[in-house]
Amino acid sequence: MQGLTKRQQMVLDYISQSISDRGYPPTLREIGSHMGIRSTNGVNDHLRALERKGYLKREDMKSRALRPVHFGAGEQDATVSIPVVGRVAAGQPVLAEENVEDVVVVDRYFVGNQREVFGLHVRGDSMINAGICDGDFIFVRRQMHADKGNVVVALIGDEATVKYYHPGPDAVRLVAANPTYAPIIIRREDFRPTQILGVVIGVFRRI
Repeated sequence: MQGLTKRQQMVLDYISQSISDRGYPPTLREIGSHMGIRSTNGVNDHLRALERKGYLKREDMKSRALRPVHFGAGEQDATVSIPVVGRVAAGQPVLAEENVEDVVVVDRYFVGNQREVFGLHVRGDSMINAGICDGDFIFVRRQMHADKGNVVVALIGDEATVKYYHPGPDAVRLVAANPTYAPIIIRREDFRPTQILGVVIGVFRRI
């Protein structure tokens, strides 16, 4: 492979970091904003150079199909096994053996370098305006904290629900992405960190 200029290396590093952190590559505009490049043509010049030198693969001209070559190197590195949770019970680890109904192997491209990821089937249409539909399969990063506006999987009683997370000084609001559903409001003192099972990082849909 040919060597990279400093700017080309910065672009490649930013794409790799985005895939690691978010599970998907940045848009052309995001790359431009990060690099201080005003035009998408300028960004494309760097991407074409990375492709030509063998550091990047791109399907058609879509920025979301950007893939650094090292993310596909080696079968072990290219795929990851994700446990699919069939049920969630209060007071029980989400990935307890009796809760896991299946394991799926997916391209690591879809989850980046995230650890502690589990899968969950979505039931209902409460998040339809967020692009999460009934029957979809979501990837969830296990964690007990979330930022305002994150899409989380939260445990309400023995029921796992997918909602936007909006903490406030007096209450935590779990908000649907469908106006026909009222928010779930929990008093702050009644909400426990263990009720957040994780943050949604990806969606898979069979067509």
